[in-house]
Amino acid sequence: MIPSPFSPTVASIDLSALSHNLAVVRRHIAPACRILAVVKADAYGHGAVPIAGALAKQGVTAFGVATVQEGLALRHAGIDGDILVLGGLYPEQIPDILGASLTPVVYSTELLSALADSVPAARRPYPVHVKVDTGMTRLGLDPKDARAQLPTIARSGTLRLAGLMTHLADADCEDGAYTTEQIGRFQSLVNELQALGVSIPLAHAANSAGILFHPASHFTMVRPGLMLYGYGADAQRAQEPLSPVLSLTAKVLQVRSVPAGQTVSYSRDFTTRRASKLAVLSIGYADGYPRALSNRGAVLLHGRRAPIVGRVCMDLTIVDVTDIPAAQVGDDAVLIGGTGGAAISAQDLADWADTIPYEILSTIGPRATRIYR
Repeated sequence: MIPSPFSPTVASIDLSALSHNLAVVRRHIAPACRILAVVKADAYGHGAVPIAGALAKQGVTAFGVATVQEGLALRHAGIDGDILVLGGLYPEQIPDILGASLTPVVYSTELLSALADSVPAARRPYPVHVKVDTGMTRLGLDPKDARAQLPTIARSGTLRLAGLMTHLADADCEDGAYTTEQIGRFQSLVNELQALGVSIPLAHAANSAGILFHPASHFTMVRPGLMLYGYGADAQRAQEPLSPVLSLTAKVLQVRSVPAGQTVSYSRDFTTRRASKLAVLSIGYADGYPRALSNRGAVLLHGRRAPIVGRVCMDLTIVDVTDIPAAQVGDDAVLIGGTGGAAISAQDLADWADTIPYEILSTIGPRATRIYR
């Protein structure tokens, strides 16, 4: 997008909050345990390059992305260290992986073979992390296939097993029985492979919830994602408060008075019950503000909640400011964040929209100008 000196919609990123959350991660793990910071999906909407750069300055040397394209963007921006491609890849992307020295996460025997056939002699052995499926039922080798394949990789000289990983399916559930089963399956595989003489420099399973609630899942590397950005798997159960990193504001474009009985926005599914004052905001679902908030969400103006009325539109949202007489054109409405002692979190938006804070944060679009402080 072409930059403008003025932006009506702003996502403000608090790097001191990011530092605080990283410190919380470090307090939960052993000093020797490495951190793979998950910066996929543009660092959950916070901006992958500046977030990775800020974390690198604080000693983080490994980053997780979902796609090869995300990994290339980090490399081209000068991010050093290990960049793991967690979300899958195709054989056609192997040249890009090798060219940018990205670390592939391998999850099938076919991909193992394609990589082994593609690595030039000068690059051998090339580091890979192998993903095993211990119960997520998504990407991953079956443990029995891993037992059969990994000793061969260790002896091949073409690929080097730099890490073994799995993905926890239910780590934020208060009943930790299934997570304990997954950890046990993974630990058994690690033990068996090591008994076969396979070196496993890094073993990792813990996501944010694993870091907070399942110490046995930490192994030798952890993968914090959501908690870096200030949201825990369950804020009630987390022992240390996390600090939300992102706040989101949009300016008031127009304030207008309407009579009782006036329908509002598309589909006319909201009707004013009284003479009302309505404010139109410069944000909509094209900016990542969910349409599911129609008639059920709220924003903050002058420290007070203004309910959303009518449908959230592609570019605009309407709120009722009848009880906020100071509201005027040019005001900053707070959609995520705090003002005047009141606050709205990404978790609040997720609850109103019947989703999760991951989706709220990661879908904030590029029309919102990111400001880092």
